[in-house]
Amino acid sequence: MKRHLIIGMHLAVQNKHGEKDVLIDEHIAFAKRAEAAKLDFLFKADYLMAHPELMAKTKGTVGLDPSFLLTAVARETKQIGLVTTISTSFIPPYLIARQLQSLNWISGGRVGWNIVTSIDGAYNFSNEPMPSSEERYAKAAECTKVVKQLWHSNPYEMLETDGNIEKIKELMKPINHEGEFFHIKGPLNIPMHPAGEIPLFQAGASDVGRQFAATVSNAIFAATPAMEVGIEMRNDLRKRAVNVGRTADDIRLLPGLYFFIGDTYEEALDMYHRAHAHLTLERRYDALESVIGLNVRHMALHDPVTVDLLPPENQKVRSRTHADLVRRYIMENEPSVEVLLARPEVIGSAHLVAIGTPQHIVDQIVTFYEEGAMDGFIAVPGGPAKSLDLFFSDVIPMLVDRGLFRAEYEGSTLSSHLGLNVQLSNK
Repeated sequence: MKRHLIIGMHLAVQNKHGEKDVLIDEHIAFAKRAEAAKLDFLFKADYLMAHPELMAKTKGTVGLDPSFLLTAVARETKQIGLVTTISTSFIPPYLIARQLQSLNWISGGRVGWNIVTSIDGAYNFSNEPMPSSEERYAKAAECTKVVKQLWHSNPYEMLETDGNIEKIKELMKPINHEGEFFHIKGPLNIPMHPAGEIPLFQAGASDVGRQFAATVSNAIFAATPAMEVGIEMRNDLRKRAVNVGRTADDIRLLPGLYFFIGDTYEEALDMYHRAHAHLTLERRYDALESVIGLNVRHMALHDPVTVDLLPPENQKVRSRTHADLVRRYIMENEPSVEVLLARPEVIGSAHLVAIGTPQHIVDQIVTFYEEGAMDGFIAVPGGPAKSLDLFFSDVIPMLVDRGLFRAEYEGSTLSSHLGLNVQLSNK
């Protein structure tokens, strides 16, 4: 069966008029546009800490807990999937299981869980320092297992017992989990939605992150700023999935596509430059040091950044994924300081950057897809409103015309959009 692109979109609403508000109506309007385009899902990231740069970017918009925001969106949409972000490092499994299953009922089976381990914010939950990446993923693996057990501890069939307490007791079983991180009896106090298993997403592409994604996730939201990075990661994920007893197609690579679209390439490039004009040279230096611990302030902008300048690979960094991407770029290109400070891995989130006309964007997507560098993408709007308008009015219809994306929904759950064969079970 011919593969089709999986297309999600970051629920990113621009504060156009400087309102000091949550902009619920604007989020709903955005979601309805994405649903009209038949996108697979909306995606919302989360931060469990006050983030000054993010607050400056959103200009007065109140950033809500994504699960609460998507609850409001769920009531005003009918088919588009809703992928929320919840950290396994700080939120207990019982609460995760209950919140997600609640949102699944409210939305009619359209929920996905973006599993994150968080890279900072421990000080908001305890006096303990941030655990190592290995410990965070070990906890995530156990947490995910417990959450799934809790979902099945209260099966959908429980609703068909007509109040028969003996049948209820027979169906609703404790999980009695005793693990390294959690000791939970269960069962969950809300039954599983008839849509079945909630699709799992994971964000992070370090070695331990890849293994976790290949083992439990249906898709990984990863930073792949270049085709060769995407091809390597996708091949690696598929091999890892097979090695743990899954099929290669059980894991999908969905890079972020940070797009700037104009009537001409020059217009789109100007959009890109304007979007990053606030990043002074000093802030770019700070960003490079934050990502990889490399100080190049003493160097001229035209000086090459060579491999011998790289700090030790085993040093502690904020994000191993982004550090590895910058390290790889330096090793393969030895760029000038100026070029390095302009790289998306340094000034952004290392998304795949797409700049140009609608045709340019489609050609880039198709090339990455056909070369095996992605299974789809999560669109991250960049630039002014015109860029987003062209994405919906031109880019998506072009992909439909090429037979790479749907013209109409074929189902009403996120699992059906993703082509997952989900069956209800209380086992």
